[in-house]
Amino acid sequence: MNENINEYINYLEYERRLTQNTCISYERDLIDYMLFLNQQNINLVKEISKKNIVQYLELLKKENLKTTSIARKLTSIKNFHKYLYAIGKVKDDVALTVERPRLEKKLPNVLTIEEVDSLLDIDLNTPFDYRNKAMLELLYGTGLRISELLNLKIFDIDFENCIIRCIGKGNKERIVPIGEYVIKYLQEYLNYRKLLLKKKNNDYLFLNNLGTKLSRFSFFKILKKLLKDKNINKNISPHSIRHSFATHMLECGADLRSIQELLGHSDISTTRIYTHISNNKIKKDYIEYHPRSKK
Repeated sequence: MNENINEYINYLEYERRLTQNTCISYERDLIDYMLFLNQQNINLVKEISKKNIVQYLELLKKENLKTTSIARKLTSIKNFHKYLYAIGKVKDDVALTVERPRLEKKLPNVLTIEEVDSLLDIDLNTPFDYRNKAMLELLYGTGLRISELLNLKIFDIDFENCIIRCIGKGNKERIVPIGEYVIKYLQEYLNYRKLLLKKKNNDYLFLNNLGTKLSRFSFFKILKKLLKDKNINKNISPHSIRHSFATHMLECGADLRSIQELLGHSDISTTRIYTHISNNKIKKDYIEYHPRSKK
């Protein structure tokens, strides 16, 4: 069975071209799954039944694993069995009808438009100020994932056509428009970027004080400091800015399909969470402002 897992991980890495982190996550999930099966004296993939998968999920639940983690492990298992069936290793896809655990829909934290304005109001004195301003303007102006933002290179920006090219999940490239306001601060930052570069050769757009690519951890520290300086007392992550982008677009009248394309969601159902956020705001505004909403 270990050989089947290795073949599948190679398929994900070299044919599906998934990221290294995604492949590692799949491999970890499937090794745990294999160890469970071995304990049940199951050593061949053709011996696995739907009942075995259900038993494994029940065990994970008894171990108090989070529902989201169980759902992720099941996705790994389902995709593995789908692959085995597709290449003819097994006669049936035994995981096909295994039901996914019900996930609680958790609405993401978002900033208000006023809080975003405050966060982006950065005094520009040092090259780091210009970098931080450009990063946050670009993040809020496009709704990029933080990994997409930090992996941008200088040649990914097309100033003439006002677009950027980014690589999203599954190594899929997408084109995202950028507004004149974002372009202005990107161009200003590029005038200072060479000071951060320190005569090194590096194509990454956003650099740290060593002249190398800025890390997620460093970005998170920068964001937390800015939030503290602006007295914004919310549990805000870099991903919250992406959520804020989508929510504000929807509230201002943007089409859900357009938001889906901008965010790079493969499934419109992922984007629909923002309708819940928007509806919550509508309800809150009604209760607060309508004269007959309260007794």
